[in-house]
Amino acid sequence: MAVLGREQLPLVSVIIASYNHGAYVEQSILSVLQQTYPNVELLVVDDGSTDHSVGRIQQLQQAHGFDFRTQSNQGLSRTLNEAISRARGSLIVPFGSDDIMLPERLALQVDYMRDKPQVGICAGNIEEINELGVLLAPARPLPARRLTFDDIFMHRQPGAPAPTLMFRREALERVGGFDPAIRLEDLLIQLKITRIGFCIDVLEKVLAQYRVHPTNTYKNYRFMLENVLRTYAHFSDHPAYPHVCRRFRHSMFLKAAGTDKALAWQLLHEMPLHEWDGKTWRGLLRLLLRR
Repeated sequence: MAVLGREQLPLVSVIIASYNHGAYVEQSILSVLQQTYPNVELLVVDDGSTDHSVGRIQQLQQAHGFDFRTQSNQGLSRTLNEAISRARGSLIVPFGSDDIMLPERLALQVDYMRDKPQVGICAGNIEEINELGVLLAPARPLPARRLTFDDIFMHRQPGAPAPTLMFRREALERVGGFDPAIRLEDLLIQLKITRIGFCIDVLEKVLAQYRVHPTNTYKNYRFMLENVLRTYAHFSDHPAYPHVCRRFRHSMFLKAAGTDKALAWQLLHEMPLHEWDGKTWRGLLRLLLRR
């Protein structure tokens, strides 16, 4: 088998949008710079951080020469769209400024996507680390899987972890990029891309480390509730739309019952009794018994 030279390999544009991740951003950037894949363009944008992020990034930029820009806070979707417009790669990788790529990640994904034009997004599995970078538990073994629109919208298979997404530029451009009106950008873009006929292939291999810390987005239940439901509303013509929204509300009620009682009571009052399921009863018990 002939080995491709660097000039023949697809250029991968990695975009790190940093916001107040001064404690983590250095590790995130270094994990990109240490990839075994040789043809990588790194663009880092600080989106109005108020901590010491900028200074840390500047030191790395001076040593390694990647593209670094600062701006007033614009939000993640606008920041990604602007960076993508400047990026030169045919493959686009948005990457969290608190997460870590494993060294072979980009090489594995580029090799997999070669000659698979139907794959709009390639992903992989993750393992979780804590604030100090210590592994929390072994990665949950999940098989390789192909995701269609219905798989994602109706939760028929485990999804594609956001820290591992690699986009084909053509797929992003065909759906108009990220939507600044929706602050939970990864779910909507996956649904849009699969809705127009692309698939998402998730590799079995662990490709990234997802950092668990107090400000993870998924821990903000009100934010998740609002933005996921707004995302689903884009596909209200789907026959399963009412069921998908109902199931998500019940799931969020169960989660909120333990930590956000005000939100839990709000959700409970919005759920007709005839729609209650096992999660509703478990959440109600949790809501009544926990102080």
